[in-house]
Amino acid sequence: MKISFPYKKQIASLAILIVIMQSAFAQDLHFSQFFEAPLLRNPSLAGIFTGDYRIQGVYRDQWNSFTNAYRTGSFNGEYKMPVGQSNDFLTVGMQILYDKAGTAGLTTSEIFPALNYHKSLSSEKTMYLSLGFMGGYAEKRIDRSKITTNNQFDGAAYNPSLADGETFPTPDVHYWDGSVGMSFNMTFGTDQQNSMFLGAAYHHLNRPRNSFYQNAQTELDPKYVFSAGVKINVSELSYLTLQADHSMQGDARETIGGAMYSYKLGEFTDDPKYILNVGAFLRWKDAFIPVIKLDMLPLSLALSYDVNISPLETVSQGRGGIEISIAYIGFLNRDNSAKYKVLCPRF
Repeated sequence: MKISFPYKKQIASLAILIVIMQSAFAQDLHFSQFFEAPLLRNPSLAGIFTGDYRIQGVYRDQWNSFTNAYRTGSFNGEYKMPVGQSNDFLTVGMQILYDKAGTAGLTTSEIFPALNYHKSLSSEKTMYLSLGFMGGYAEKRIDRSKITTNNQFDGAAYNPSLADGETFPTPDVHYWDGSVGMSFNMTFGTDQQNSMFLGAAYHHLNRPRNSFYQNAQTELDPKYVFSAGVKINVSELSYLTLQADHSMQGDARETIGGAMYSYKLGEFTDDPKYILNVGAFLRWKDAFIPVIKLDMLPLSLALSYDVNISPLETVSQGRGGIEISIAYIGFLNRDNSAKYKVLCPRF
């Protein structure tokens, strides 16, 4: 598609649109606060928290300093249930994703239910092997009325009454998608105060077609995500959390990782009133990401900002995207609540 923009701002929009389209077809949507959207990383990370249920939301606003680029929102909910009299758990969840990008309004919507089984590997400490599945309905659409092409340029000016010359039959693409993942998590160290996890996931296992031109050869490349994290107790008042993901999809590669230092505020270290978390992450060759998070248990709020260090830095002037997340983890008033279990998946 050839698009003509006579003004500087629209030229910048074109540059960003190219990046967006490349990202849309070569690489999935992602968040800098990837640790606040666990199901997008790996469906087997659902339920790895201390609580009976968790609700999380993340909102990302990127590159709006010079064009309408990315506005991305994620919402997920998880409900964890014990299985019989064993230490096994079952987590059911739901992942909802919405993204709108560029002047042409390329919009992606996903609704994915999830199911994860946690198999206990020890009767003495927290040690679990989890197998998770997620899949559902996805849609992509574009607003053709906002696209201008060379065919609509009559030699003197843009003429919207002229046909755009494009032949794609529909501005909507609908498809089913799915993913599977496995993870291992455990506690270790003095009084089992430290924890870690490892995970691997396979996304787009059915290789869905998502072509606006209804091209049968256009499929979403499978995406492989390898995740790891460790939480280390530093003192009675503080701990350090390190997390990283490495993703591979087609020719695209992405590595993101970093650390958060957490300090407990309040009289009781076992049940602090607040926890202040500060840290930074690096998306390799793309962005440096400072993060601040406040846990007001059971509620958590986090704020991060991408400082762009990619070749796009010349256009963006280092300004990337802001992200805000909120999470709520709760317990239910029941005899078999995770609150009263010695062993439960957590991180």
